[in-house]
Amino acid sequence: MALATTSPARVKMSVKSAIKIYDTKSGPLSALDNYSMDIGDGEFACVVGPSGCGKTTLLWSMAGLHSLSSGHITLDDQPVTGPHPQIGMVFQEANLLPWRNLARNIRLPFEIKREKPDQTWIDHLLERVGLTDFVGKFPRELSGGMQQRASIVRALSFKPSVLLMDEPFGALDAFTRDEMNMLLEEIWLETRKTIVFITHNIAEAVFLSDRVFVMTARPGRLAKVFDIPFPRPRSLDIMATREVFDLVNAIKAEIQHRPTMTTSNRTAGAREGSAHG
Repeated sequence: MALATTSPARVKMSVKSAIKIYDTKSGPLSALDNYSMDIGDGEFACVVGPSGCGKTTLLWSMAGLHSLSSGHITLDDQPVTGPHPQIGMVFQEANLLPWRNLARNIRLPFEIKREKPDQTWIDHLLERVGLTDFVGKFPRELSGGMQQRASIVRALSFKPSVLLMDEPFGALDAFTRDEMNMLLEEIWLETRKTIVFITHNIAEAVFLSDRVFVMTARPGRLAKVFDIPFPRPRSLDIMATREVFDLVNAIKAEIQHRPTMTTSNRTAGAREGSAHG
Protein backbone atom coordinates (compact mmCIF):
# COMPACT_ATOMS: atom_id res chain seq x y z
CA MET A 1 0.00 0.00 0.00
CA ALA A 2 1.17 3.54 -0.67
CA LEU A 3 0.58 6.93 0.81
CA ALA A 4 -0.87 9.20 -1.86
CA THR A 5 1.27 12.32 -1.98
CA THR A 6 -0.09 14.12 -5.04
CA SER A 7 -3.47 15.50 -6.03
CA PRO A 8 -5.41 13.87 -8.88
CA ALA A 9 -4.77 15.14 -12.41
CA ARG A 10 -8.15 16.89 -12.55
CA VAL A 11 -9.77 17.88 -9.27
CA LYS A 12 -13.55 17.63 -9.25
CA MET A 13 -14.21 18.54 -5.62
CA SER A 14 -11.90 20.18 -3.14
CA VAL A 15 -12.04 20.76 0.60
CA LYS A 16 -9.55 23.33 1.85
CA SER A 17 -8.71 24.09 5.50
CA ALA A 18 -12.20 23.12 6.68
CA ILE A 19 -13.00 24.01 10.27
CA LYS A 20 -16.39 23.29 11.83
CA ILE A 21 -17.24 24.22 15.42
CA TYR A 22 -20.65 23.41 16.89
CA ASP A 23 -22.18 25.35 19.76
CA THR A 24 -23.33 22.80 22.33
CA LYS A 25 -24.70 22.98 25.87
CA SER A 26 -21.22 22.04 27.09
CA GLY A 27 -19.55 24.74 25.03
CA PRO A 28 -17.87 24.80 21.61
CA LEU A 29 -17.34 21.39 20.00
CA SER A 30 -14.69 21.20 17.28
CA ALA A 31 -15.76 18.65 14.66
CA LEU A 32 -13.31 19.46 11.84
CA ASP A 33 -9.90 21.06 12.25
CA ASN A 34 -8.08 22.27 9.16
CA TYR A 35 -9.29 19.32 7.06
CA SER A 36 -8.28 19.34 3.39
CA MET A 37 -8.62 16.90 0.50
CA ASP A 38 -8.93 16.86 -3.28
CA ILE A 39 -11.22 14.39 -5.05
CA GLY A 40 -10.46 13.61 -8.68
CA ASP A 41 -12.97 13.74 -11.51
CA GLY A 42 -14.55 10.28 -11.74
CA GLU A 43 -12.80 9.05 -8.60
CA PHE A 44 -14.39 6.69 -6.08
CA ALA A 45 -13.11 7.87 -2.69
CA CYS A 46 -13.94 6.48 0.75
CA VAL A 47 -13.55 8.32 4.04
CA VAL A 48 -13.01 6.32 7.24
CA GLY A 49 -12.15 7.17 10.82
CA PRO A 50 -13.08 6.53 14.45
CA SER A 51 -16.67 7.06 15.54
CA GLY A 52 -17.49 10.72 16.09
CA CYS A 53 -14.50 12.02 14.14
CA GLY A 54 -16.54 14.31 11.87
CA LYS A 55 -17.11 12.13 8.79
CA THR A 56 -20.79 13.00 8.50
CA THR A 57 -20.08 16.67 9.22
CA LEU A 58 -17.54 16.62 6.38
CA LEU A 59 -19.94 15.00 3.91
CA TRP A 60 -22.88 17.21 4.79
CA SER A 61 -20.65 20.25 4.38
CA MET A 62 -19.59 18.98 0.95
CA ALA A 63 -23.28 18.62 0.07
CA GLY A 64 -23.93 22.23 1.07
CA LEU A 65 -26.18 21.12 3.95
CA HIS A 66 -23.80 22.42 6.65
CA SER A 67 -21.87 25.68 6.58
CA LEU A 68 -18.24 25.63 7.67
CA SER A 69 -16.91 27.84 10.46
CA SER A 70 -14.00 28.58 8.13
CA GLY A 71 -12.38 27.11 5.04
CA HIS A 72 -14.07 26.42 1.74
CA ILE A 73 -15.39 23.68 -0.51
CA THR A 74 -15.44 23.88 -4.30
CA LEU A 75 -16.98 21.87 -7.14
CA ASP A 76 -15.32 22.44 -10.51
CA ASP A 77 -13.50 25.39 -8.92
CA GLN A 78 -16.78 27.04 -7.92
CA PRO A 79 -17.69 27.49 -4.22
CA VAL A 80 -20.32 25.20 -2.72
CA THR A 81 -22.47 27.43 -0.52
CA GLY A 82 -25.69 25.40 -0.38
CA PRO A 83 -27.47 22.42 -1.97
CA HIS A 84 -26.12 22.04 -5.50
CA PRO A 85 -27.87 20.57 -8.59
CA GLN A 86 -24.69 18.66 -9.52
CA ILE A 87 -24.40 16.99 -6.10
CA GLY A 88 -26.54 13.96 -5.23
CA MET A 89 -26.80 12.67 -1.67
CA VAL A 90 -27.56 9.21 -0.28
CA PHE A 91 -28.13 9.17 3.47
CA GLN A 92 -27.76 6.50 6.16
CA GLU A 93 -31.51 5.95 5.96
CA ALA A 94 -33.35 5.65 2.65
CA ASN A 95 -35.72 8.47 3.74
CA LEU A 96 -38.59 7.30 1.54
CA LEU A 97 -41.95 8.89 2.31
CA PRO A 98 -44.21 6.06 3.57
CA TRP A 99 -47.36 7.41 1.89
CA ARG A 100 -45.76 7.50 -1.57
CA ASN A 101 -45.00 4.48 -3.71
CA LEU A 102 -41.50 3.96 -5.08
CA ALA A 103 -42.15 5.75 -8.37
CA ARG A 104 -43.58 8.83 -6.64
CA ASN A 105 -40.72 8.87 -4.11
CA ILE A 106 -38.23 9.01 -6.96
CA ARG A 107 -40.17 11.80 -8.68
CA LEU A 108 -40.34 13.91 -5.50
CA PRO A 109 -37.19 16.03 -6.16
CA PHE A 110 -38.53 16.95 -9.60
CA GLU A 111 -41.89 17.95 -8.13
CA ILE A 112 -40.14 20.18 -5.59
CA LYS A 113 -38.08 21.84 -8.34
CA ARG A 114 -41.04 21.85 -10.73
CA GLU A 115 -38.94 20.12 -13.36
CA LYS A 116 -39.79 17.30 -15.74
CA PRO A 117 -37.88 14.07 -15.01
CA ASP A 118 -36.06 12.11 -17.68
CA GLN A 119 -38.24 9.02 -17.37
CA THR A 120 -36.12 7.02 -19.82
CA TRP A 121 -33.07 7.53 -17.59
CA ILE A 122 -35.06 6.70 -14.44
CA ASP A 123 -36.43 3.53 -16.06
CA HIS A 124 -32.87 2.53 -16.97
CA LEU A 125 -31.72 3.06 -13.38
CA LEU A 126 -34.66 1.09 -12.01
CA GLU A 127 -33.86 -1.78 -14.34
CA ARG A 128 -30.18 -1.52 -13.42
CA VAL A 129 -30.90 -1.97 -9.71
CA GLY A 130 -33.65 -4.57 -10.19
CA LEU A 131 -36.63 -2.46 -9.11
CA THR A 132 -38.62 -2.22 -12.35
CA ASP A 133 -41.34 -4.52 -11.02
CA PHE A 134 -41.65 -2.65 -7.70
CA VAL A 135 -42.41 0.92 -8.76
CA GLY A 136 -45.96 0.65 -7.41
CA LYS A 137 -44.86 -0.68 -4.02
CA PHE A 138 -44.77 1.39 -0.83
CA PRO A 139 -41.66 1.54 1.40
CA ARG A 140 -43.18 -0.85 3.94
CA GLU A 141 -43.38 -3.45 1.18
CA LEU A 142 -39.69 -3.19 0.32
CA SER A 143 -36.68 -4.73 2.06
CA GLY A 144 -33.94 -2.52 3.49
CA GLY A 145 -31.71 -3.26 0.52
CA MET A 146 -34.48 -2.40 -1.93
CA GLN A 147 -35.16 0.87 -0.14
CA GLN A 148 -31.50 1.85 -0.41
CA ARG A 149 -31.49 0.91 -4.09
CA ALA A 150 -34.44 3.25 -4.52
CA SER A 151 -32.58 6.04 -2.72
CA ILE A 152 -29.61 5.57 -5.07
CA VAL A 153 -31.93 5.78 -8.08
CA ARG A 154 -33.47 8.96 -6.66
CA ALA A 155 -30.03 10.51 -6.10
CA LEU A 156 -28.90 9.65 -9.63
CA SER A 157 -32.21 10.51 -11.29
CA PHE A 158 -31.28 14.14 -11.97
CA LYS A 159 -27.83 13.16 -13.33
CA PRO A 160 -25.52 14.78 -10.77
CA SER A 161 -21.80 14.73 -11.48
CA VAL A 162 -20.96 13.96 -7.82
CA LEU A 163 -22.60 11.41 -5.53
CA LEU A 164 -22.07 11.71 -1.76
CA MET A 165 -22.97 8.64 0.31
CA ASP A 166 -23.19 8.67 4.12
CA GLU A 167 -22.87 5.05 5.34
CA PRO A 168 -25.79 3.95 3.15
CA PHE A 169 -25.31 0.22 3.79
CA GLY A 170 -24.55 0.33 7.50
CA ALA A 171 -27.93 -1.09 8.59
CA LEU A 172 -27.96 -3.96 6.08
CA ASP A 173 -27.09 -7.57 6.80
CA ALA A 174 -23.72 -8.82 5.56
CA PHE A 175 -25.10 -10.66 2.51
CA THR A 176 -27.22 -7.72 1.34
CA ARG A 177 -24.31 -5.36 1.99
CA ASP A 178 -22.06 -7.43 -0.28
CA GLU A 179 -24.75 -7.35 -2.98
CA MET A 180 -25.06 -3.57 -2.67
CA ASN A 181 -21.28 -3.11 -2.85
CA MET A 182 -21.15 -5.14 -6.07
CA LEU A 183 -24.09 -3.18 -7.49
CA LEU A 184 -22.57 0.17 -6.56
CA GLU A 185 -19.27 -0.69 -8.24
CA GLU A 186 -21.17 -1.72 -11.38
CA ILE A 187 -23.10 1.57 -11.38
CA TRP A 188 -19.87 3.51 -10.89
CA LEU A 189 -18.18 1.66 -13.75
CA GLU A 190 -21.15 2.52 -15.98
CA THR A 191 -21.60 6.18 -15.01
CA ARG A 192 -18.10 7.17 -13.81
CA LYS A 193 -19.66 9.58 -11.35
CA THR A 194 -17.36 11.09 -8.75
CA ILE A 195 -18.30 9.32 -5.50
CA VAL A 196 -17.36 10.14 -1.91
CA PHE A 197 -18.47 7.32 0.38
CA ILE A 198 -18.44 7.39 4.19
CA THR A 199 -18.14 4.04 5.98
CA HIS A 200 -17.04 2.43 9.24
CA ASN A 201 -16.33 -0.81 7.38
CA ILE A 202 -12.67 -0.85 6.33
CA ALA A 203 -13.04 -3.89 4.06
CA GLU A 204 -15.94 -2.16 2.30
CA ALA A 205 -13.79 0.94 1.77
CA VAL A 206 -10.96 -1.14 0.29
CA PHE A 207 -13.31 -3.02 -2.02
CA LEU A 208 -15.08 0.07 -3.36
CA SER A 209 -12.56 2.85 -3.58
CA ASP A 210 -9.63 4.18 -5.56
CA ARG A 211 -8.33 5.94 -2.46
CA VAL A 212 -9.17 5.73 1.24
CA PHE A 213 -8.94 8.94 3.28
CA VAL A 214 -8.31 8.28 6.98
CA MET A 215 -9.49 10.86 9.52
CA THR A 216 -8.14 11.36 13.02
CA ALA A 217 -10.30 11.33 16.12
CA ARG A 218 -12.26 14.50 16.79
CA PRO A 219 -11.50 17.15 15.81
CA GLY A 220 -11.25 15.50 12.40
CA ARG A 221 -8.05 16.04 10.47
CA LEU A 222 -6.64 14.13 7.51
CA ALA A 223 -4.28 11.48 8.90
CA LYS A 224 -3.29 9.54 5.79
CA VAL A 225 -4.44 8.59 2.29
CA PHE A 226 -4.12 5.03 1.03
CA ASP A 227 -4.08 4.18 -2.67
CA ILE A 228 -6.08 1.04 -3.51
CA PRO A 229 -4.14 -0.81 -6.23
CA PHE A 230 -6.61 -3.54 -7.21
CA PRO A 231 -7.84 -3.53 -10.82
CA ARG A 232 -11.51 -3.22 -11.75
CA PRO A 233 -14.00 -4.73 -12.04
CA ARG A 234 -13.48 -6.30 -8.65
CA SER A 235 -14.82 -9.55 -7.32
CA LEU A 236 -15.65 -10.24 -3.70
CA ASP A 237 -13.07 -13.02 -3.95
CA ILE A 238 -10.29 -10.44 -3.58
CA MET A 239 -11.42 -9.87 0.01
CA ALA A 240 -9.88 -13.23 0.91
CA THR A 241 -6.45 -12.34 -0.46
CA ARG A 242 -3.39 -11.56 1.61
CA GLU A 243 -2.96 -8.19 -0.12
CA VAL A 244 -6.40 -7.01 0.97
CA PHE A 245 -5.91 -8.43 4.47
CA ASP A 246 -2.66 -6.49 4.89
CA LEU A 247 -4.16 -3.27 3.53
CA VAL A 248 -7.23 -3.48 5.77
CA ASN A 249 -5.00 -4.02 8.80
CA ALA A 250 -2.77 -1.08 7.83
CA ILE A 251 -5.80 1.22 7.60
CA LYS A 252 -7.16 -0.08 10.92
CA ALA A 253 -3.80 0.58 12.55
CA GLU A 254 -3.81 4.14 11.24
CA ILE A 255 -7.33 4.72 12.62
CA GLN A 256 -6.36 3.33 16.03
CA HIS A 257 -3.32 5.63 16.15
CA ARG A 258 -5.37 8.50 17.56
CA PRO A 259 -4.16 11.82 18.90
CA THR A 260 -5.18 12.65 22.44
CA MET A 261 -8.38 14.69 22.57
CA THR A 262 -8.38 17.95 24.46
CA THR A 263 -10.27 18.09 27.75
CA SER A 264 -13.01 20.30 26.28
CA ASN A 265 -13.45 18.04 23.27
CA ARG A 266 -13.48 14.92 25.41
CA THR A 267 -16.16 16.33 27.70
CA ALA A 268 -18.32 17.55 24.81
CA GLY A 269 -17.73 14.37 22.87
CA ALA A 270 -18.87 12.21 25.77
CA ARG A 271 -22.15 14.09 25.91
CA GLU A 272 -22.70 14.46 22.19
CA GLY A 273 -21.71 10.91 21.26
CA SER A 274 -21.43 10.36 17.54
CA ALA A 275 -24.23 12.76 16.60
CA HIS A 276 -21.89 14.67 14.32
CA GLY A 277 -20.39 11.70 12.55
